[in-house]
Amino acid sequence: MESRTQDIARQSVIIASATFMLIAAAVGSGAFGGTSVSELQDGALSAQGSYLAPAGPAFSIWSLIYIGLIAYTVWQALPAQRADERQRAVGGWIAASMILNGLWLVMAQFLTLPLTVLMIALLLATLARVIVILGRSRARTWPERIVVDGANGLHFGWVTIATVANVTAWLTQIAPESWADQAEIWAVAVLAVVLVIGVASALVTKRIAPALATAWGLGWLAVGRFTGEPESTVTGIAGIIVAIALVAAGAFGVLRRSRSGVAA
Repeated sequence: MESRTQDIARQSVIIASATFMLIAAAVGSGAFGGTSVSELQDGALSAQGSYLAPAGPAFSIWSLIYIGLIAYTVWQALPAQRADERQRAVGGWIAASMILNGLWLVMAQFLTLPLTVLMIALLLATLARVIVILGRSRARTWPERIVVDGANGLHFGWVTIATVANVTAWLTQIAPESWADQAEIWAVAVLAVVLVIGVASALVTKRIAPALATAWGLGWLAVGRFTGEPESTVTGIAGIIVAIALVAAGAFGVLRRSRSGVAA
C-alpha cells in the first residue's frame, strides 16, 4: 500500500512539474506580455548574442522537446507505469528537469543573466543524471524508447549546446572587449570540449538522440556564424566538424548497443 501511494505521488509530481514548465515557459517567453526571448537581457540571449549562439531557427527544437515531455507525462501517468522500476528510479529527476527548464525562462525574463547561467548548469547536471539512469536499463517498448529515452535525450542534447551559448553570452556581456579579442580561439576551444562531452555521452549511453539535438544546435550555430553577426568562418567550420563527429559517435554507440542485444 505504501509503495502504491508513493508511485501515485511520483506520477502526480511529474504531472504538476510538466504543468509548471509549460506555464513558466509561456510567462518567460513573453506570451502573456513582456519581453521576447531574443530581446531578454539586452539581447544577450539572441542569435547575435555571442559567437556560440545558434541561429534563430535552431530554437524550434523546443517545440519537439515540449511535445516529447508532454507525451512522457501522459505515458508515465498510465496505470501500467505506476510500479515500473525504471520510472521509480528516473521519474523524480525528470520532474526536476522540467521545473528547472521552466525556471530558466522565468529567470531570463525577470532576473539576471548570471542566474540564468546557474539555472541552466543545474538543468544540464540534472539531465545528465537522467541520461545516466536511463542508460542502466533498457526500454521495453517502442513508445517508451520514444517518450522516455528519446524525449529526454533530445532535452539533454539541446541543453548541452544551450548551456554553452548561455555561458558565452554572459562572458561576452561582462568582458566584451577581452572576449572579442580572442573570441574565435575561445569558441573553438569550447566546441572541442563539447565534442569530448558529446562523444563520451554517445559511447557511454549508446543513444543517438542527445547527439542529434546537439548537432542540430551546432549546425545552426554554423549558419549563424556564416551568414549573421558576429561573423566567424572559423567558428562555423568548427561547429560543422563537431556536429558531424557527434552524429557519427551517436550512430556508433547505437550500433554497439544493437550488437550487445540492448534496445537503442
